Amino acid sequence: MVAGTRPNFMKVAPILAELRRFPEDFAPLLVHTGQHYDYRMSDIFFEELEMPAPDCYLGAQGEGATAQTADILLKFAPVLVRERPDLVLVVGDVTSTLACTLAAAQRDLPVAHVEAGLRSFDRRLPEELNRLAIDALADLLFTYSADADANLRAEKVPESCIFQVGNLMIDTLLRLRERAAASPILEDLGLEPGRYALVTLHRQSNVDDERTLAGILDALARIGQRLPLIFLVHPRTRKNAERFGLGPRLEHTPGLRLGEPAGYLDMLRLQGEARLVLTDSGGIQEETTVLQVPCLTLRESTERPVTIAQGSNTLVGCDPDRIVEAAFKVLDQEGQRAYPVPELWDGQAAGRLVAVLRQGIRRR
Repeated sequence: MVAGTRPNFMKVAPILAELRRFPEDFAPLLVHTGQHYDYRMSDIFFEELEMPAPDCYLGAQGEGATAQTADILLKFAPVLVRERPDLVLVVGDVTSTLACTLAAAQRDLPVAHVEAGLRSFDRRLPEELNRLAIDALADLLFTYSADADANLRAEKVPESCIFQVGNLMIDTLLRLRERAAASPILEDLGLEPGRYALVTLHRQSNVDDERTLAGILDALARIGQRLPLIFLVHPRTRKNAERFGLGPRLEHTPGLRLGEPAGYLDMLRLQGEARLVLTDSGGIQEETTVLQVPCLTLRESTERPVTIAQGSNTLVGCDPDRIVEAAFKVLDQEGQRAYPVPELWDGQAAGRLVAVLRQGIRRR
């Protein structure tokens, strides 16, 4: 099992726990590539998700996806030679996922992809290229929605390889929701439930372009006149803001409070108690749907259209006027809306996934 970034850990945790319920069938080995390597971006998640330490840590190096891919390939290959696994299980769509899939496929080792079939249909996004390549190489494709199944069928993936099992991130959310409710993060930040908006921003298309990032900060300043915003600033976002000379605007905009990336339990409570969430994160689009919190996605496309269909998520792009208009529309609504939760987002996805693997063992 391979993990490398924050979203990966939330999906791996329930699978690993379920696999360990059947020691007669499985001997899982957890590989952490080190793609996210500092405490806030990695270690705290192992603690809060109650995951054991990785069996193997690759310590990925390199600036940018190309260098990291090459480094992970070189470091993961010897692990495969030494361990000779029967199956390599990867999750999500990040650099680690692609690199480890390639390494396994080059050695003719079966690959299972968790969260397969998601498509934004925008090949300018690096994650979209990763998804296409991973699903083309995978042998078992575990999906969480009917639209993901349809995408794979359109790409001529055999029906016998597609298994809709549900959303692994929601397994973790539902398991730890009660603990997250006890987090003191709101009190520590002086926030009142329902009286603030939460902001996260990290995608290249938003934070690597000076004009785009400046426009988003302008929009946040206008929204901050209506209610406080807590902005958990990703290291990449902070670095680019300084590089573009936007640091003072980031630091001193009225109504905008900055924080560091939060641990999982703190993040769940911040999302669950927010009046509104503004983000470019894929996982947060899913979590806010279950938490029943309106989400504005600052992107032109999403690989998670099921969240839009449920009504909890709205694509607003990166135009400042569109962002502000959509935010004010939410803030002007009276009462709280109820959003339907997608089928199989019920906390039992890991059980269904492992049942598929056990059936495969019995057939062999």
